[in-house]
Amino acid sequence: MAKVKITRKQQKPQYINLALEKINFILIGTGIIFIVLGYIFMSEKSVSGFLPTTLAPILLVLGYCVIIPVGILYKKKSASVKAETEKSKTIVTEKQSNIKITSNIKTK
Repeated sequence: MAKVKITRKQQKPQYINLALEKINFILIGTGIIFIVLGYIFMSEKSVSGFLPTTLAPILLVLGYCVIIPVGILYKKKSASVKAETEKSKTIVTEKQSNIKITSNIKTK
């Protein structure tokens, strides 16, 4: 009997679709820079100085609690979403222009 040779089908190239874009990585990198600067300023030898007691904690809180979460959660609006919002704005203004305002209050 003849042996049947099973060949694999050609696989299509698979692309990795990342949820984060370039702007997200820039924001996360900025947050990491803030955190590193905060730790550098905190390592200063003086205890009563401005850098280790005031500026370093501010930089660390901004880096950890503001910039990195914004970098993770930020998403650009796509062109279709922008077009839909503009379209809905024009529809609303057209509807508002057709409304006649009347009042039940009688004046002398």
